[in-house]
Amino acid sequence: MSDTFLSTGGAAADKEQPLLDDIRLLGRILGDVIREQEGVAAFELIERIRQLAVADRKAGDGQGQPLSQGGLQDLLHGLTSQETVTVARAFTYFSHLANLAEDRHFLRRRDIHERRGEHSRGSITGALAELERAGVSKAQIADSLAHAYVSPVLTAHPTEVQRKSILDAEKNIAQLLSVRSQLQEAAAKDLVLGTPDARLPARLQSNEAALRARVTQLWQTRLIRYSRLTVADEIENALSYYEATFLQEIPKLYETLEQELGAAHLPSFFRMGQWIGGDRDGNPNVSAHTLLHALQRQSEVALRHYLQEVHALGAELSMSERRAGMSEALQALAQASGDDSDHRADEPYRRVLTGVYARLSATLHNLTGGQAPLAVRHAMPAYQDAKELLADLQTITTSLCEHHGAPLLPARLKPLVRKVEVFGFHLTTLDLRQSSDQHELVLGELLQVAQITPDYSALDEDARVALLLQLLNEVRPLRVPHYNYSSWTSGEMAIFDMARQVLERYGPDAIRHYIISHTETVSDLLEVLVLMKEAGLVQGTLGSAEGARASIIVVPLFETIADLQHAPGIMRGYYACEGVARMILQSGAEQDIMLGYSDSNKDGGILTSNWELYVAETALVQCFNAIGQEYGGEIRLRMFHGRGGAVGRGGGPSYDAILAQPPGTVRGQIRLTEQGEVIASKYANPEIGRRNLQTLVAATLKATLLPHTNAVPEAYLEAAKALSEASMRAYRALVFETPNFASYFFNATPVREIAELNIGSRPASRKPGQKLEDLRAIPWGFGWGQSRLTLPGWYGFGSAVQSFLDSAGSDSDKAARLQLLQEMASQWPFFQTLLSNMDMVIAKSDLALAKRYCALVPDAELGQQVFEAISHEWHSTAQALAQLTGNEDRLAANPGLARSIRHRFPYIDPLHHIQVELLARWRAGEHDERVQTAIHITINGIAAALRNTG
Repeated sequence: MSDTFLSTGGAAADKEQPLLDDIRLLGRILGDVIREQEGVAAFELIERIRQLAVADRKAGDGQGQPLSQGGLQDLLHGLTSQETVTVARAFTYFSHLANLAEDRHFLRRRDIHERRGEHSRGSITGALAELERAGVSKAQIADSLAHAYVSPVLTAHPTEVQRKSILDAEKNIAQLLSVRSQLQEAAAKDLVLGTPDARLPARLQSNEAALRARVTQLWQTRLIRYSRLTVADEIENALSYYEATFLQEIPKLYETLEQELGAAHLPSFFRMGQWIGGDRDGNPNVSAHTLLHALQRQSEVALRHYLQEVHALGAELSMSERRAGMSEALQALAQASGDDSDHRADEPYRRVLTGVYARLSATLHNLTGGQAPLAVRHAMPAYQDAKELLADLQTITTSLCEHHGAPLLPARLKPLVRKVEVFGFHLTTLDLRQSSDQHELVLGELLQVAQITPDYSALDEDARVALLLQLLNEVRPLRVPHYNYSSWTSGEMAIFDMARQVLERYGPDAIRHYIISHTETVSDLLEVLVLMKEAGLVQGTLGSAEGARASIIVVPLFETIADLQHAPGIMRGYYACEGVARMILQSGAEQDIMLGYSDSNKDGGILTSNWELYVAETALVQCFNAIGQEYGGEIRLRMFHGRGGAVGRGGGPSYDAILAQPPGTVRGQIRLTEQGEVIASKYANPEIGRRNLQTLVAATLKATLLPHTNAVPEAYLEAAKALSEASMRAYRALVFETPNFASYFFNATPVREIAELNIGSRPASRKPGQKLEDLRAIPWGFGWGQSRLTLPGWYGFGSAVQSFLDSAGSDSDKAARLQLLQEMASQWPFFQTLLSNMDMVIAKSDLALAKRYCALVPDAELGQQVFEAISHEWHSTAQALAQLTGNEDRLAANPGLARSIRHRFPYIDPLHHIQVELLARWRAGEHDERVQTAIHITINGIAAALRNTG
C-alpha cells in the first residue's frame, strides 16, 4: 500500500517534474494529516478508493464505456454516512491542493520563458512587440489608452462555492509553495556553482512544517457553510480580492505600460467594477441599505489602505530641510498641517503627511463612520473628494522631483498616486441592475396613484413611448407626497434615491451604470430614465433648449437570441426619441450595451449564442456609427460582456475572447464580468492576478490597434449562419422538444441539491418549481458541469457540421465545404476561439461518469433515451472537432490543460462516484444530515477541480 495519499506514476517530462514533486509533497502531507486526524483505517479506506478509481479510469475510455460493477461501486455502497463525509473531504481537499500546485507551476514556467526573453502569450510586453511589428507606434498606443476604458466586473451568484476561510488558508499555502520554489531554485544554482548551501535542508524542513500546519488548518476547517450567504458576506468576499490583489497589482500594471511605452504618466483607463450590493435582479435581499453598505465598505477599504500607505510614507520621507530643498507649495502645506512637533520641525514632508493622515482620518469618519488606526493629534477638515488628496500628493511629488528626490517616488508615492486616481474614495464602480418587468410594475403604480393612467401595463409600445417621453419633458414629479405606496415600489424608489445620495457622497464614479435585464423594447429604457428623473438622477427635460443630463448611463442587457437579434433596432428607436441623443452627448457621450452569454446559450445552444452575439455586436457598431453622424457627435459604444465561468456561459480564456470579437467592435472599450470560482482562480494569487489583468489590457490593445486589413470573408459569415441555424435546431430539439427533458435534467444532475447549498444570497430559480424556463442559466450550466456532460458548452455543433456537409450537392462540394470549415478554424479568430472552447469542455466531459448520473433518473426509459441522444451528439461533435482542426486528440493546442487533466482527473472520479451514491441515498429518503453534508462537499470538490463550471 502506498504511504502517500496520492502517487503520480509514469515518467514525466523534465519540465513537469517540479509540478509532480509539489503534488506528491502536498498529497503526502494531506495523507499524513488524515492518518493523524482520522486514523489509519480511514487513510487506508481512502487509499483503496483511490486505487480502484485509478483502475476504473485506466480501464475505461471516457466515452461512455460502463464502469466496473464490482470493486469501487460495491465499496462506496457499503460506506457509512460518516465515512462518506471523510472520503469526500479528502478528495475535495486534494483538488484544492492540486490547484495550488498547478498555479505555482504555471508561474514557474512563465518565469522560465521570460528569463529567456520569450514573450508569454497575453503579456503586455508581447502585445506591444506585436503591435510594433505591425507598424503601430508607441505614441499611437499611448493615445489609444488615453481614450480607453477597460474594466473587469466582479459579480456574485449561486455557484461561488468557496468559503473565505478556505481561500485564506490556501493563499498561505500558495505563498509557502512560492518560497519553497525559490529555495529549490537557489539550491540548483548553488549546485551548478559548486557552493551548496548547508542551511537549505533546515529551511526546507521548516517550510514543510509550515505547509503541514496550513493543511492541518484546512482539514479542521469547515468546507461548506451552515447558513446562507448574505449580501454583506458576498461584499466582504469580493473586497478581500482588492486587499490581496487589485490595490497592489493594478498600479504595477500601469507601471509596466509606462516603462514599455516610455510614458511619464498614462491616464487611468483601467478601472474595477462590481455588482455586489447593487444587483437586485431576482435577489430580494438587495435594497437601498445594502447599496449604502456596499459603498461604505468599499470606501473603508480604500481609505484604510491610503492611511496605511501615508503612514509608511511618513517613515520614508524623513528628509530634513537642512539637507534638501523643498518647494514653496510644500512649505505652505507643511505650515497648514497642524503638526507643530519640535521633533519634526525641520522635516517638512513628514509634517505634510501628518496633515494628510489627519484629513484622511476625518474623511474615513465622514464617509464610513470608522476611526483611523492611529490617533490624530490635530483635527483637520476632511477631503471633499479624491482630487483634493491627489493635489496634496502631487505637491509632494513635484517638490521631490525639483529637489533631487525623484528616486524616492517609485517605491510608494507614485503607486499611491495611481491608486487614488483609479480607486478614488469609492474603490470600485458599483453597477445597479434590475429586470425590466419590475420597472414596469413600479411605474404602473406611480402612474395609477398620480391618476395619469389606470393601467400602464395595458398600453401598447407606441402609447408607452409617447407617455414616457411626455413625462421626461415635464418638470413636476410623479410621486405623491405622503402617499403610502406598496413596499415593493417604495423599496425600488429608495434604490434610486440612495443612488443620488451615494453619487453626492462618494463621487461620480461610485455608480456609473444602470443595467436593465430582459431589455426587449424602447420603453424598457425610457422607464428607467423616468424613474431616475424622479430621484434627481436626470436633470432638465429632453425637449428643453438646454436639454437633459443623466448622472448614470442606462445600459440595456440583451439576453436571449431574440433580444440579440432585436438589439440594433431597439437602440435606433431609443436614440430616435426626441432629446435622447442630445442627453447622451451632454452626459459624457458614452453608451454601454451589455450582452448576455448565459441566457442566449440556454435559449439556443453554444454555437447559435456565439454567432448571434457576433452578429449583434457588428450591427450595433454600424448602428452607432450612423447615430454619431446623424446627431453630430461621436458616442463611445462600450460592449459589456456578461461572461460566466463555464464555456456555456461565455467562459474560457478572456484573452482569446477579446481577440475573437468582430473587427472594429472593441475600440479600446470593454467591460466583462468575472464570476464564481473563476474569481478565486484568477485573482486569489496576486502573481496570477497580475498576469490575468495584463491579458485584458494586452488583448484590448491588439483588438483595437492591429490593422484589420481584410474583412471577414462573406463565405465565412454565410457558413457560420448556416451552422448556427442547424445547431439551434439540434439543441432545441433536445432541450425544448424532447418530452420530459426537464425531468431528466433535474434528476441526472445535482441541480436540486445545488439549490440547497448556502453558496449565494440569490435564489437559483426565478420561480419555484422545475421548469427550465424559470431556472437561472447559472445553475443550468453548473448542474451539467457537475455531472460531467458540460452540455451547454458543445451540444449541437456536431449536428451542425454534419448538416452543413450533408447539404452539399456533390462529393466535390462536400469536400469544398469541409475545406472552408478547416480554413475558418485556422484563420478566423471568432471560429478558432469557439472551437478551442468546445475542445476544452469536451475534454473535461466524461460520458462514463455521466452515465452513472443517468441511473438516477426514475424513468429508466427516459434516462436511456436522453443519454443516448447526448452521447450520439458528443461523438459527433468530437468527430467534427477532429475534422476541422486536424487533431484527433483533445487539447492538442493546450498542453497545460492537457497536463492538468492527465494528472488530476483520475482523482476527481471518486468524488463523482460518491456523489452519485449519496444522491441516490438522499433521494430515496435517507435524510441523514451527514449524507447531505457529503453531497455538498462533493459539489465543492468537483467545482474546485474543474475550475470553470460556474
